[in-house]
Amino acid sequence: MVRHVIKMNLVGVRVELPSNQPIVLLQEDEGERFLPIWIGAFEATAIAFALQGVETARPMTHDLFKNVLDDLAVQVEKVIINDLVDGTFYAEITLFQNSTKHVISARPSDAIALAVRMEIPIFAEEKVLDEASIVMETSEEEEIQRFRDFLDHVEPQDFL
Repeated sequence: MVRHVIKMNLVGVRVELPSNQPIVLLQEDEGERFLPIWIGAFEATAIAFALQGVETARPMTHDLFKNVLDDLAVQVEKVIINDLVDGTFYAEITLFQNSTKHVISARPSDAIALAVRMEIPIFAEEKVLDEASIVMETSEEEEIQRFRDFLDHVEPQDFL
C-alpha cells in the first residue's frame, strides 16, 4: 500500500477558548489546510519551550528522550500523523539504528515535541488531512500572525 503523506509546518501552540484546551496547529507546507490537534497541557508546554528555545534546569521528558537517542546514535528521520480514530490522532516516529529501520507508535504531541527538538520534518497522511483539516476563514498571514503573537506572549504557567 502506497502512503500519501504531506509535509507539514508547525505553526505553534495555543489555548483554545472557552475550553482552555491547548492545541498544536500544523499547516500544509504547500497548501492552505491547517490541522489542529488538541493536546495536553504538559505536551503544550514541552512544544512551546522547544519552539522558544527555553532551557529548563533539568531535562524534560522529551529532552531526555532526545538525549538517549543521540547517545545511542539513533537517527530520527521523520514524524507522521498517520491516523485518526474516533477523534483520537495517532502518530509514528521513523528512526534508524545501525541501518535498521524502526517505526514507533506515539501520541502526536510527543512526536511533535521530539520533532521540534531534533529538527526533523513532520508529515500528515492525506487521509488524516481529508478528515480533520480546516481552511482558515481569515487569511493565512493573519492567522499565522495571531499564532506568532500568541507565542511571543505565552508563559509556561498559561498551560498549567
